Amino acid sequence: MARYRGPVCKLCRREGLKLFLKGTRCIDKNKCSIEKRKNPPGLPPKRKGKISDFSIQLREKQKVKRIYGVLEKQFREYYEKANRTEGITGELLLQLLEQRLDNVIYRMKFATSRIQARSFISHGHVIVNGIRVTIPSYQVSVGDKISFRENFFKSTTFTDNIKLAQSLNSSPAWLSPDYANYTGEVTSIPSRENIDLPIKEHIIVELYSK
Repeated sequence: MARYRGPVCKLCRREGLKLFLKGTRCIDKNKCSIEKRKNPPGLPPKRKGKISDFSIQLREKQKVKRIYGVLEKQFREYYEKANRTEGITGELLLQLLEQRLDNVIYRMKFATSRIQARSFISHGHVIVNGIRVTIPSYQVSVGDKISFRENFFKSTTFTDNIKLAQSLNSSPAWLSPDYANYTGEVTSIPSRENIDLPIKEHIIVELYSK
C-alpha cells in the first residue's frame, strides 16, 4: 500500500492549517506545533509578487491529498471517476474521498486520525457487514454496518478513543456511531454541507480540466 511515510507536522505547516494527522496530539493545543508556537518551524516564507493560478490550484490539490492521505495516482482515479459521473464533479470527488473506509472510521471517532484508522483496517480489526475488510480505500455504501473484532475492544488505544469520542460527540449527520456496542452505520451519502473542511474543490476541477 503506497502512502506517505515522512514527518506529518511539516505537512500542516506547509499548508498553513491543521490537517489533524497526529490524532490526540493535534487536539491538544499544548502539543500541536501549529498552535503552541507563534512562528511554527518550517513555515515557508511569503513569496514576493503575484502567485499564479496554477500555483493556487496545485496547492489546493496537495492540501486535499494530504487531508485524506492519498497519493497522486489514486487521487487522479478518484477525479476521473467523479468526472464520469453525472453531477457536480468537485462535490462528487469529495464524496468519494469521504466514503473511504479509513475516513469513515475516523469520522465516527473510532480512530483519532485517518492514519490510525488505516492501521486498524490493515491489521484486520475492522468488519463491514460481517466481513473483515483490510483495504483502507474500501468504498462504503448506504446501509453498511461497521464493527470491530471482539478482542480489539479491550485494547487501551480503542477504549481511549471511545472515551474521547463520547466526550466530543461530533460525528457528521450521514454516519450513526453506537459507542455502547462499538458499531456504526452509514445512513446516507455525504452532502457538501456535511464536509466541514476548508476545501475549494472547484479549483481542483479547474486544474485537472486543463
